[in-house]
Amino acid sequence: MKFIADFHIHSKYSRATSKEMDLENLDKWARIKGIDVLGTGDFTHPAWFKELKSKLEPAEPGLFQLKKQHQPKADRDWNIKSDGMKYILTTEISCIYSKKNKTRKAHIMIFAPSFEVVEKINAHLGWIGNLKADGRPILGLDAKELVKIVLNISPEALVIPAHAWTPHFSVFGSGSGFNSLKECFDEYTRYIYAIETGLSSDPAMNWRWSDLDGLSLISNSDSHSPRKIGREANIFEGKIMGFRQIAEALRLGVRAPKNIANRLAETIEFFPEEGKYHYDGHRNCKIVFDPAETKKHKGLCPVCGRPLIIGVMNRVEKLANRPVGSQPTGAVPFRRMIPLEEIIGEAMDLGVGTKGVEKEYRDLINKFGSEFKILLEADCDAITKVANHQIGEALKRVRAGQVKIEPGYDGEYGKIKIFDGGERANFSKQVSLF
Repeated sequence: MKFIADFHIHSKYSRATSKEMDLENLDKWARIKGIDVLGTGDFTHPAWFKELKSKLEPAEPGLFQLKKQHQPKADRDWNIKSDGMKYILTTEISCIYSKKNKTRKAHIMIFAPSFEVVEKINAHLGWIGNLKADGRPILGLDAKELVKIVLNISPEALVIPAHAWTPHFSVFGSGSGFNSLKECFDEYTRYIYAIETGLSSDPAMNWRWSDLDGLSLISNSDSHSPRKIGREANIFEGKIMGFRQIAEALRLGVRAPKNIANRLAETIEFFPEEGKYHYDGHRNCKIVFDPAETKKHKGLCPVCGRPLIIGVMNRVEKLANRPVGSQPTGAVPFRRMIPLEEIIGEAMDLGVGTKGVEKEYRDLINKFGSEFKILLEADCDAITKVANHQIGEALKRVRAGQVKIEPGYDGEYGKIKIFDGGERANFSKQVSLF
């Protein structure tokens, strides 16, 4: 038995998020995606926390479900299961502070086991900063002090660095990060059991740095809209037991015994080149460099002469002490995947959000049950029989890693191509002839 979890999202109370990021829409889209456990996000925001308390009820210990009166009504457009999705209490804090004569900006995730613990965390953090201003509050708080506060309130809670490699707001970021976990968390480093790899890196990149051995490498969507949840996720072995079992699985990571109740078994990843900060560059100058090219230009933009935004691949290269292809003993495996709507759009040569893509997406979900069932389990030939004939071929290529990507940089997502030039039309003719 397995279940899929996405722990890191944001509510409608965070900046630059969709107004549809409410519990009803999240519940609906988690079922469409095939997510079994979803982070609530933003539990520090007073209005969102009030909604969580009023609309959720206990499920498994430390997990919650939407009360029946708040569950979305049957939707004639979607044939999806009506129950079973659970919430886990999570939030993200933006710590901005000075340490060792440098301004640090680190985003940190918190997992809490109960509403009572959240209330205590919120009360303490509310003395430090304004929790009402944003779903992801900005606090002038040293990251290690945040760990101290949270674990003093509840030793069961988890503190995990978010999107650990992104340039501007992460523990290893080129703009304001550190060169080790210990440099950031000092004596509290021993309580950091996991990091979130982020969209612009994957486990294979992280395996190149021995400092991260023994940590759980988790992957989440960091979604700002319902359709984006699950674009990265975590697969656990076992049935959903409760907060304690999930937290224990993340603490143990690669050391987890095979007979543990829940065990992190696999992660679902972006192709990291698709992430917004994989390579170095300047968006306004249309300059994108790999680490070697950046070094050749001494880190400066050849157009404007200012320092380039140094991306994730460059930072990994700087800190890595192992060659490409290294894999620590017992490392949790992963799969690179592209969201289904993007696959459909590429197969049909249409943009995501167009009516044609939305219809094919909805028809496939209704036929196979959820997006993850299609991406991870469905037979590609079976998809070809019930959908646009190129979708099955596109999914087959994605599973095999047969894609071409223009890497993302300086806030620009990478551009993925599954079919080359006239290949799509030729493939269509071949199928028609057959």
